[in-house]
Amino acid sequence: MQLGFLGTGRLSVPMIENLVADGHAVTAWNRTAARAAPLAAAGVRVVESPAAVCAAGGMVLSCLADDTALDAVFADGAVLAALGPGGVHVSMSTISAACAGRLAAAHAAAGVDYLGAPVIGRPDAVAGRLQSYLLAGAPAAKARVEPVLAALGRRVFDFGTDPAAANVAKINFNFLIAGAIEAMAEAFAVVEKAGLDPGTFYEMVVGSAFGCPLYQNYGRILVEQGWDTPAFTLALGLKDVRLAAETAAECDARMRLGELLERRFAAAVDHGLGEKDWTAVAVDVRAEAGLGGGRD
Repeated sequence: MQLGFLGTGRLSVPMIENLVADGHAVTAWNRTAARAAPLAAAGVRVVESPAAVCAAGGMVLSCLADDTALDAVFADGAVLAALGPGGVHVSMSTISAACAGRLAAAHAAAGVDYLGAPVIGRPDAVAGRLQSYLLAGAPAAKARVEPVLAALGRRVFDFGTDPAAANVAKINFNFLIAGAIEAMAEAFAVVEKAGLDPGTFYEMVVGSAFGCPLYQNYGRILVEQGWDTPAFTLALGLKDVRLAAETAAECDARMRLGELLERRFAAAVDHGLGEKDWTAVAVDVRAEAGLGGGRD
C-alpha cells in the first residue's frame, strides 16, 4: 500500500521503518528536513511539502508534536485538497479535543475521513511493535485503517465514532503516567534519604504489586537517573498535563493532582529540564530532598 507520513520524530521513525518492512511504499515529510533525510536509506521517499506525501484518495498518517504543529500543516488546505474525497488521515498526535474537532470538521468539508489514533508506547516499544493505538472515527474509515495499525502494534482500542474521544483517552492516560513518575520520584528520594538502596526498593516494587511496564520502565530510568536520553521530553509532558487540566475543565471536573503536576512540570521546565526525558522531574524532587542536583 502507498502511505504518506507527516512527521519523523522519535515515535514516527520506528513506525515508518516497520511500515517499510511490511512492504508499504512510504512517502514522508518533516518540518525540519534534515531529520527526515536518513529515512531515504531505508527506502522512504522524502518530500519537501506536506501535500506531497498525499495520493488522491489515499491514506496519510501523522505524528506531530502538538495542536500548533497540526494546525500549521493543515491551515492552507493543501493536504486536504491533495488527499481529496475518499482519502483518510490517521492522526497519531496527542492533541486537544478541540484541535481534533477542528480537524475533523475541516476534513469532512473536504470529503476526507479523519481518525484519531494516538499511540501508547515509547520509541523502543514502537520499534518492537509493542505499542497500542486508541482509534476513533467513522466505522468504514476505521475498518480501512485498522489492519495497518494492527500489524504495526500490539493492540487497537476502539473509542467510538468521535475522533476527539481518542485524544481525551490518550491525554488522561498520559496524566496517569505523569502521576506515577512523580510518585516514584518522591518515594525513591525518601528511601534514599532514609539510607535504603533505591535499586533494592525498585526491585521490590516491580517484583510485587507494581510488576507492570509502567513501573518497570519508568522506575528503571529513575533509579539509573537516565533522563539525559529523552524518549519523551519533559516539555511535551507539561503540554500533556496542561491538556489534561483543560479537558477536565471542559467537562466541569477538577484534577487536584493535575494542578500539582502542572506546577511541578512547569517549574522543572523553568529550571532548564524541558528537553530531558520527562522523568527529569525527579531532578527537582531530589534537589528539594537535599540529594544530588542535575539542573542545567
